[in-house]
This record gives sequence, C-alpha cells and structure tokens, in this order.
Amino acid sequence: MALFSFLTSSAISLPALGGDVLTEVLREKGVINKEDWIRIEADREKKTAAQSTKSKKGKDRPAIPIWTKKGFGFKTEDGNWATRLQWRSQLRFTTPERGDPDTSSDFTDKAEHTFELRRVRVKVGGHGFKPWVTYYMEIDWQGISNSGTAAGSTRVLDWRITLEKYKAFQVRLGQWKINYNRERVDSSGKQTMVERSISNSVFTIDRQMGILVMGRLFPGKAYDINYYAGVFNGSGRGEANDDDQMMYMARLQWNIFGRKLKWKQIDIKYHKKPAATLAIGGYTTVGKCTRWSSSGCGTLVQNSSLGNAFTSDSSATDGQFRVDGMMQEFALKYRGLNIQEEIHWKQIKDNGPTNVGQSKTNLMGGYAVISYFPHYLVPAIPKPLNIAYRYSMVDPNVFDGSDKLHEHTVGMNWLFAGHLNKITADITHMMLEQDAGSPLTEQRVRLQWDVSF
Repeated sequence: MALFSFLTSSAISLPALGGDVLTEVLREKGVINKEDWIRIEADREKKTAAQSTKSKKGKDRPAIPIWTKKGFGFKTEDGNWATRLQWRSQLRFTTPERGDPDTSSDFTDKAEHTFELRRVRVKVGGHGFKPWVTYYMEIDWQGISNSGTAAGSTRVLDWRITLEKYKAFQVRLGQWKINYNRERVDSSGKQTMVERSISNSVFTIDRQMGILVMGRLFPGKAYDINYYAGVFNGSGRGEANDDDQMMYMARLQWNIFGRKLKWKQIDIKYHKKPAATLAIGGYTTVGKCTRWSSSGCGTLVQNSSLGNAFTSDSSATDGQFRVDGMMQEFALKYRGLNIQEEIHWKQIKDNGPTNVGQSKTNLMGGYAVISYFPHYLVPAIPKPLNIAYRYSMVDPNVFDGSDKLHEHTVGMNWLFAGHLNKITADITHMMLEQDAGSPLTEQRVRLQWDVSF
C-alpha cells in the first residue's frame, strides 16, 4: 500500500508526458485498475488547467511579434493585449507661401521658398485587458503651425481610450480630433491634397478633451446610421476649461447604401459597390476661443462684423465668446472615384468689454473635392496615379459681400503603398475679394513625400 501511494502520488505530480507513461506501466503491472487510472488522469488534468489559469492571471505573458498597416508591435497569445508603433513624416517644399494667405497682407508679402518637416510623429495604439478596450496615442516631434515660422515644442496630440464592446454603444475618453466633420478627422496623411482646405482652419473644432458616446445602428439596412454626442472642455488641445461652460457636440450620419466609409480620402480600396455617407452636425460652447487648431485655443485672423479684430484668446475674458456651429457633409467612393463636400455655418457672439464693443458675426464656408484613378478609364495610364480638384470658400462675414476668400487647387498623387507611402503635388490659385479694386490673387506650388514606417 505504501508503494502504491508513492507511485500514484508521483504520477500525479509528474509532467503530463511522464505521468501518462507511469500510469500506463502501473496499469500493465496490475498495481492500479481502470477506475484508479481515470481518477488519476482527471485529477492531473484539473491541476494542469488550474496552473494554466493562474499563469494567465499573472503579470508575465509571452508576446508574439506582429505587423499591420498600423505599424510593428506585439500581442499576447490569448489576444487580450496588443500594442503597435508607427513612425510618420511629411517632407515638403512650398513656394511662394508656406501657409494659407488669409488677409490682404498675406497676398502682398515677400515670396518664400521653403523646405520643411511638416509633421514628424509617432503613433502608438492597441488594446489591453480585453480586445474591446482600445487605446491610441500620437506625439508630434515637430510642432509647427500651418502659419508659423519657427519650430514648436514636442506635444501630445492624442491620448484616448475607447470602450467598444458593442457596435451600437461605445464610449471614448481623453483628447483627440472630435468626430465633428470628416475633413478634419481624416488624417493629414490620408488627404487628397498636400494640406486641408482653407475652410478647415476657420470651422474645425479640432482636438478637445472630454467624453463621447457613439455607435452604429441598423448596419446593412437602408436606414444604417452612426451617431456621436459628446461633452468637452471647449478650450482645445492640452488646455483645461476656463469657466463653468462646456462644449456640446453632436453628429448624425446616414450610411446611404448600408456600407460605412472609413475616415480617409481617395478610393484606394476600389469600391466595387458604392459607399456613401450624408451627415449633419452641430456644436455650442462659451469661452475665450474663436477658432481651434492642433496648437489649441486660437483667434480668428478675420475681423468681426463691427470691423474690429477679435480679442486674442490670451487677452479675452472668461466666457467672452459664445460660438455656435453647424455643418452638412457628403462623401462617396465608387470604382476609384472619391467625392467629398462640406458646408459650414458659424456664429460668434462677442460679449466683451464695452470699450471693444459687443458684436455678432456670422461666417459661412466649405469645400468640395473630387479625385479619380484615370487608369480605370485608360489602362495605359499607370495605376498608382491619382488626380484631384478642390474648391473651397470662406466668407468671414455674410453681411459683407466683398471679403470672401476662394481656393482652387489641382493635385496629383503617386501612391507607392496607398497612404503609407505617397508623393503629392498640388497647385493652388487663391483669391481674396476687396471692398474696392480688383481681387488679390496668389498662386502656390507644393510638393510632399508622406511616408509611414
């Protein structure tokens, strides 16, 4: 009996292979019967499962190298943890104006021929604990504003966590480009032209800190929709709220053919079936800002309806401006064709000091862009070539008919690896209407290599 107890306990404690051999030998020698063998094997499997569970709950887990279009990274075998890292840069040459000319002085200043690293960024994303707890972080190492003349400091652009267990109801927290209008949410590396349109800097609400609920309802149906609703500081990237007022935003999107479009331009995928969206959105906020950008809270360069310059955000009083905005948007991709348009309205109520004067300024603007791969019409044309045209307009005061800014841009892309590796060139004709005399005009040429590793 002592020998039996020793041998059976040894069989249970040995690794799986050794345990199997020992129990088989004991059965052959008649030391244990079939019932004993079944009990020993069941107990061994139970302990093995318990040890495996304990190991998974521990801190150390083996990771597997992975590579996707979002970068190189690692993931665990159970799929609950993953992270990816991607580097991206835009190398650009511009002449004779590196930014968008907004005022008359911009049209009459000296020419500039400029090489620049427009964006140098690192992106980190993945999920943890569960595949539906996702995160994303983006850092810009070369913080230059579109109209700036010197390099800025390194800055955290995005840091967000999204709980996306259910398609119909998801929650996002942190700081990111708010899901208000498509052109702004589309990455700067997934645009049709070298840079976004002139309407973007005036009408975007850009990056904010706060919380958003969103979801997709009735996928694949004729009434397939996406909804977005959020509450934010309203002070822009990296800034706390300056009063007890918040920014409130909502967007409703109809996926016309029951197929959702990703937030990117150019029909690289070649949609054999049409995919289109029609969306409306709106927001309201009170604070010191009259515009927003990657630099955070900012001030419109155009004058108010009284002809005065807006008080800068650094000098404005708490809650000086009430800003309301609405937009309509349409996008379509089909067989190499991409069409996208937005119409914006924005109102700024200035409740500043009486010596400055209270005002109510209404702005309108928008853009329309079309791009196509001519290879699908003329097979002799190389497939990586994409051509495009964009028109954009900004009316900084709808009650003054002589201050509109117009943009006409033609461009081409050579896509080595989709948006991950492409060269973009565009030529822009800008025009600013004046109260008297002929409009001011300027032409601009840009060439850019956008590459992600």
